[in-house]
Amino acid sequence: MALTVDFDAEELWLAEDPANAARPGVLSQARYGAEIGVPRLLDMLDRLGVPATFFVCGRDAERYPSVMESVAARGHEIGHHGHTHRSPHLMTREEEAQELARGLAVLGEFTDRVAGYRSPSWDLSPHTLDLLVEHGFGYSSNLMDAVVPYRHPGHDLVEIPVHWTLDDAPHFWFDATSWDRTIRSAREVAEVWGEEASAIHDIGGLVTLTVHPQLIGRPGRLRMLEEFLTGVRAYDGGGGGGVWFATCGEVADTVRRAPAGTGAGSGAGFAGARS
Repeated sequence: MALTVDFDAEELWLAEDPANAARPGVLSQARYGAEIGVPRLLDMLDRLGVPATFFVCGRDAERYPSVMESVAARGHEIGHHGHTHRSPHLMTREEEAQELARGLAVLGEFTDRVAGYRSPSWDLSPHTLDLLVEHGFGYSSNLMDAVVPYRHPGHDLVEIPVHWTLDDAPHFWFDATSWDRTIRSAREVAEVWGEEASAIHDIGGLVTLTVHPQLIGRPGRLRMLEEFLTGVRAYDGGGGGGVWFATCGEVADTVRRAPAGTGAGSGAGFAGARS
């Protein structure tokens, strides 16, 4: 299991609509995530001994350097989530390259190496994979075409697959502009996550759980997340073996060490890559 935290604070709302810069009520959600959600999440991960990968927008790292220092000091991985929260498919190749470089420069102030990239909204351009290789990344975590990590054909990158089912945003996101989203209860989301995680466990795959501090950081949801992670840890070794909690970087390194042809396409391959 790879617990991933998309720490997009104000940049999320500014990318949605630049006019949000003048809306303190909207931006207060971002501030809550950074100032309350992340510290409480870090405390919970300490209690459980679970590592996480924090994908961070460069500009949000600039806004909250003390939060970033705390993430790094607790031993969690820091990954790239854009410099701004703009999707690569809306940029030219040059703009996308600049986004990667600027984000790397900022995140490099808090970690020795940024190995992984997660795009805002999990969307890529025709140039993204080439640019990731050019900028020295080791893995991408954006695509929904597998339940095990795999090597990208034609690119020296490992993919850490994701899915909306295992993301908190589709379940908890609420936009006050339209009022067309129903906020699900933490109990409902725990049930959805539990069904998917259990099934992936049984085939020896990878559960990539994605949470956002301004969403998961609410007290009731954090309690649910702690209970969920505790339950996952209790999975027995019957179906797909025991549960390994790892950062995305650790997963990618494991796939790279495996012989070609393993670690992709089947749970047995990923389990073999870990042994």
